[in-house]
Amino acid sequence: MRLGVLGPARSDLVTLARSAQLLLDSAGVEKVLYLGPDDALDRVVSAWASELVGGNPSSELVFQRAAAACAKAAPEAIETFVAAERARQRLSVLTSVPRPPGRTIELFDGRIALLLYDKATLDEDDIAGATLLVFGRADGPVLHPIGSRLFFSPGPLRGEDAPAPDAHGIAVIDDQGGGIRIDLLDSTGAIARTERVDSRLRGAKMKIQAGEKGDPGGPQST
Repeated sequence: MRLGVLGPARSDLVTLARSAQLLLDSAGVEKVLYLGPDDALDRVVSAWASELVGGNPSSELVFQRAAAACAKAAPEAIETFVAAERARQRLSVLTSVPRPPGRTIELFDGRIALLLYDKATLDEDDIAGATLLVFGRADGPVLHPIGSRLFFSPGPLRGEDAPAPDAHGIAVIDDQGGGIRIDLLDSTGAIARTERVDSRLRGAKMKIQAGEKGDPGGPQST
């Protein structure tokens, strides 16, 4: 699984749209999950879908759109319609965590990850069953190992004109190479920091390696 995650947009739909596009086009993710408590990503996706197919982009109306666009159309027009509908369907990989206190569950390297907006809504049972806990509510990036668990937040999304911190609220979580790798990205999609969870340590310890551009004083193994 190669999952893109986006921190809360704080009403900045332009930055949210740009960041989601970056994950889809440059980071090669299979899915994008927005960690905000609002409908900002839904609004972005709806606007993109309307641009692609016009009018009401609902999946339930695809046959109506096909009848209107293709019944007497030339082959080139039909191909254009099909391409637009395929692009609209691709937007289904853009999703949001449920409103608090809801959460999403994913598996990375055979281990459970909980993804949600506010980690304060987690209870002991949630924490006991998960290895990776990903949350949106934070002032900046968080990578905090506690025993066999890692608490992670990409922090809020930041515009291109923000000062150059080591991340802009954009991250990729990937288990394709074994273990779990977390890349924090800057506004261009370049890796600002990398953390790796050693796939051999499934018990009481979790190994966190220094990022490629990380702070030497950052989190270490416990």
